[in-house]
Amino acid sequence: MWLPLLAVLGLLLLYRWYRQSQILENLTDKYVFITGCDSGFGNLLAKQLDRRGMKVLAACLTQTGAENLKTETSSRLQTVNLDVLDSHSVNIAEEWVSQIVGEKGLWGLVNNAGVAGPTAPVGLLKKDDFLKPLNVNLLGLIDVTLTLLPLIRRARGRIVNVSSILGRMALLPGGYTVSKYGVEAFSDTLRRELVDFGIKVSIIEPGAFATEFVNVSLIRKDIEEKWNALPEETKNSYGEPYVQKFIHILDTGFSSLSSKTFKVTDCMEHALISRWPWTRYSAGWDAKLWYIPLSYLPTFISDFVAAMDSPKPAQRAK
Repeated sequence: MWLPLLAVLGLLLLYRWYRQSQILENLTDKYVFITGCDSGFGNLLAKQLDRRGMKVLAACLTQTGAENLKTETSSRLQTVNLDVLDSHSVNIAEEWVSQIVGEKGLWGLVNNAGVAGPTAPVGLLKKDDFLKPLNVNLLGLIDVTLTLLPLIRRARGRIVNVSSILGRMALLPGGYTVSKYGVEAFSDTLRRELVDFGIKVSIIEPGAFATEFVNVSLIRKDIEEKWNALPEETKNSYGEPYVQKFIHILDTGFSSLSSKTFKVTDCMEHALISRWPWTRYSAGWDAKLWYIPLSYLPTFISDFVAAMDSPKPAQRAK
């Protein structure tokens, strides 16, 4: 009874592996534009694609980041300074890319640039705490995509947007999570519209990986400053043990972040070079086996699991 089922499962896995392994030809003729290449995933991906022989156009926020990247890559890789918060900077980058790619167009756009923003209980945050993550991670991504879209249409290319498991489950409060939910929504609408132009859109959803975003001491300091500035009524409602446990949970979580960032850039690379790229890439076993499955459960179950070790306020509703 089980043998036919196992045979079918084996054939499905074999077919899946076959499709996943099919790579495009003439990769050395294709241009890929990557944002946020000063460090982190963008920096690693730029080096990875350069080693493969692709023509990498790396956007860096700082001149220092650009110069450091060029010393570690071949002469094929070219850099440009880009601040995704500044539409004028985005337009200048588009003109630069257009002059380089010409009529061939831009094969790949990887929207990787991002910031974390403040992470603290929502009751400690203000509107301004949400602005920079939203402006960089979402609105900056949209600006870059729309500006470069004519070049991508010309090449019938690929768009790769970096989201997060936090774009599927709001496990941390703050603007970063909100921005990644927005990236998911924008990517879905973009994918459905652009399929008729021959453009494929993929979303990368990394699990818990160590990046330049994570600085526990700065996060702790920021939370403490926000706590000290609160009115007494709010402090009494939450209670200091609530905040201290929140910080402890962050410390524990950040200390267990994976350093195998190549798992993320491998997903980005596959989305750019595969004949049949996936719609979504869950990078890391924690994303594949825990966070993503958890996001599909009924809300009351996922809420219960997410809240099991969460701090409890001093003045709880009865």
